[in-house]
Amino acid sequence: QVQLVESGGGLVQAGGSLRLSCAASGSFLSINAIGWYRQAPGKQRERVATISSGGSTSYADSVKGRFTISRDNAKNTMYLQMNSLKPEDTAVYYCNAEVRLGLVRIENYWGQGTQVTVSS
Repeated sequence: QVQLVESGGGLVQAGGSLRLSCAASGSFLSINAIGWYRQAPGKQRERVATISSGGSTSYADSVKGRFTISRDNAKNTMYLQMNSLKPEDTAVYYCNAEVRLGLVRIENYWGQGTQVTVSS
């Protein structure tokens, strides 16, 4: 079984910064693409940023230039550095990972979510 555990959320004032972490544990061969998603109250979950196994990144237009996704493959951990936070960034943030469990078996996993609240 694979688990993704997020940390680093909290309450911050507008303009501030937070760094989210997501650590993967369990039995697996490797982690392919990983990403951060968020869901605000009353809204659908949306993609924030993704990073491939090769390090290629992609961001939602709303966070470009403010957020940075990264990964440490040796630690099986991904990060989301969030700068210049805005009240509209308030949401529960989830990490997602495409995990290779075997030569032909790939599964998708979600973390439990961490709350980010940005006050104006």
